[in-house]
Amino acid sequence: MASSPPSLSSLLFLTLALILISISPAFSTSRQALDDHQDQLMKNGFKITLNNIDSGGKFTHSERLYRAAKRSSQRLQKFNEMVLTAKHPKLKTTVYAGVGEYLMNFSIGTPPNSYFGIMDTGSDLIWTQCQPCLKYCNPFNGCVYDYGYGSGFTLGFLGTETFAFEKVSVPKIAFGCGIFNLGAGFTEGLIGLGRGPLSLISQLGEPEFSYCLTSFGETKPSTLLIGSQNPSDGGLEIKITPLIQNPLMPTFYYLSLEGITIGSTTLPINKTTFALSADGSGGLIIDSGTTFTYLAQSAYNLVRKEFVSQVKLPVVDAFDSTGLDLCFELPSDPSSVKIPSLVFHFTDADLGFPTENYMLSNSSIMCLAIVGSSGTFSVFGNVQQQNFLVVYDLQEETLSFQATECDKF
Repeated sequence: MASSPPSLSSLLFLTLALILISISPAFSTSRQALDDHQDQLMKNGFKITLNNIDSGGKFTHSERLYRAAKRSSQRLQKFNEMVLTAKHPKLKTTVYAGVGEYLMNFSIGTPPNSYFGIMDTGSDLIWTQCQPCLKYCNPFNGCVYDYGYGSGFTLGFLGTETFAFEKVSVPKIAFGCGIFNLGAGFTEGLIGLGRGPLSLISQLGEPEFSYCLTSFGETKPSTLLIGSQNPSDGGLEIKITPLIQNPLMPTFYYLSLEGITIGSTTLPINKTTFALSADGSGGLIIDSGTTFTYLAQSAYNLVRKEFVSQVKLPVVDAFDSTGLDLCFELPSDPSSVKIPSLVFHFTDADLGFPTENYMLSNSSIMCLAIVGSSGTFSVFGNVQQQNFLVVYDLQEETLSFQATECDKF
């Protein structure tokens, strides 16, 4: 009996099998000394413009919701696989991460070639699409990488080159020269900003980075800032909460979420619901590449019940068109609708959200941009982060939020 044809990924793995001497996703290199002008720029920090991954497409609002929900769901699934791999390391060898949502421009080489890549705090590897490897793999004697994502993978060779980010160029950045790249949402590459040694932040040796994301559906660009920055001069309060490290999942940035209040009701969520367990499961990560927030199912059930109770509108099933679980039918005059406030109680920081950060609407329906998690941990998505200056201070191990009009930042 004839066997079934091998899958595309199997063929690609077989193609590389003869040269797969070692997989070294933990390779890193220190930043070389820049010239005086570049060094001054680095001391002051620098900005990089970001664009939403769907902003260039002709998608309706509902289509953008559905596409974002599908990518986020795939991303969460692979994050869960990462946790299982960390708990049972002999079961898998592939490293999984997720597909991000915001694109940044960068250049490689001298003279520079320009690319767009996804900004992703939930992964480490920097990579771009390459021609069959003729240049970048030579110094590494065929050092091969294999990196999987929620909806695809990239395989190729590790190398080093000069990278330029708008006004700043940095030599000897380690990156993946991707020969085989497959996945929905991929553009020309990805810039990992996680905690691991391959990420851009780790290679630059920068103790601080931040971003300011414009509202969902906006075509106006957002901003990524590398290096220390002065707080926004809007005079609004800065909320600071500790960053938590998970030794079994070193890429991710974890936060301590202690409770949730909707309107005047503080939900009866068990204090252990969002706790990080000793086996690496549980906890809540903040992620630039997941669109919506995913809460542990027991907590989400309480959130859903309370919104249904307080929002006096008919509940409609719009999952097939939006990918979201809780949607309401809007009246002819949406301005008359009263939406309860939402506050996340992080350690040392009670963070209240603008309504548009958790309720997304079009002309006929309004949906809660929070979903129940099917896995063992929760994710704080980028819709809830929009119009905040989000600062990662890796020296102090803190994360701060300051309400900001990001389209004017």
